[in-house]
Formats: sequence, structure tokens, C-alpha cells
Amino acid sequence: MRQPLRYIHSISNSPNSGVRLAHALYQLGRMSLLIDTRGHLFTSSSPRSLFDWRHQLERRQLHALPQAYCEAWYAPGMRADEPALLGMVGGYDDVIFDSEWDCADLALLPDVAHTVVMEIRRTDESMRKAYAVLKTLARSGVTFRIGLLGDRLACDHIQAAGCHFLGHELVHAIFNVANENDAFAALAVRMADEERA
Repeated sequence: MRQPLRYIHSISNSPNSGVRLAHALYQLGRMSLLIDTRGHLFTSSSPRSLFDWRHQLERRQLHALPQAYCEAWYAPGMRADEPALLGMVGGYDDVIFDSEWDCADLALLPDVAHTVVMEIRRTDESMRKAYAVLKTLARSGVTFRIGLLGDRLACDHIQAAGCHFLGHELVHAIFNVANENDAFAALAVRMADEERA
């Protein structure tokens, strides 16, 4: 039986975090669509199309780039709440929105399982932004999971602050893999285990 579609919002300033996550999910047998919302990953190999991503949605024809580990879609500025998107991605196990912190505009649809993966650095700015995302999620009314990776102390600090100030129910939504050797593989395993449960 096919699991419900999951939107994964990968928020990081590292250039390849979405790619690494898609690769780790592929290793577990999951087929993902990696959406390049920041326009940095696939600019050189984007298909020469007369239609940008908005027109592709209107025409109901995604011009995805086949990769060894997923399909990739060059869609700078794309948000998860684009009305036509949900009806076009049903053939995937996961849809990964690769975003950077300054462009992390979360759009959480109620009919989709959401996982937000944040790569946090040990800077005040990074931790402030991560806490703001936690706060937004806690008040959204939508079911979500949160994966933390990056600097171990920064992730521990954000997890503790979120649980203390935003409620203890947040404890069950957060999984912190900052202490793992391969955080992306640990995230993928954790997400796959949660779906089977």
C-alpha cells in the first residue's frame, strides 16, 4: 500500500543539502522530486524550455530532469501551496523543496504530510531563523515533523528552546540528527521508519 505523499522542506544555506537528502532517500528505495526553489542547483542543466515552471503547471507538463537518485525540477520561487502542484506529483514518494534561509517561505497544505529539515549553524542569525520556523510551525495547525542537522550545540539549543517556549508536544515532532556521522542518511532512515510505524 502506497504511503501518503510527503512534502519535505529542506532549509539550508549549504548548496547541496536537498541533493544529499534526495540521494539518501533513494538509497532507501524512495522516489523523490527535488524542486530547486532557489534556482542554484540545476541552472546549467535545466531543459531549454519555452515555458517556465508556472507555464509547466498550467500545461500540466513538468519538465523534470532525470537524475540517478531522483527527478529534479528547476522552479525558482516555487512554493508548496501552488494549487496545480499537488495533482501532478502523485507518482513520487516525496517532494523535496530545496530552499535557503532567506527564501524559506513555508506553505503548509493541510492534506499533505510535512517534514521540515533545517541545517543550523552556530550563529545567532541561523539559530534565530530556525527558532522562527519552529514558532511558525507550532502555530500552523498543520501536522508536521522537524529534522535538525548541522552544528550539534546549535541544534540542541534550538530543540530545547522550542520545547520550553512552544510546548512539550513539539518534543514528539522534532528529531535531532546533528550527532550522526551521516546526518542525511540518518534523516532518511528516520523518515522511512516513521512512515512504516
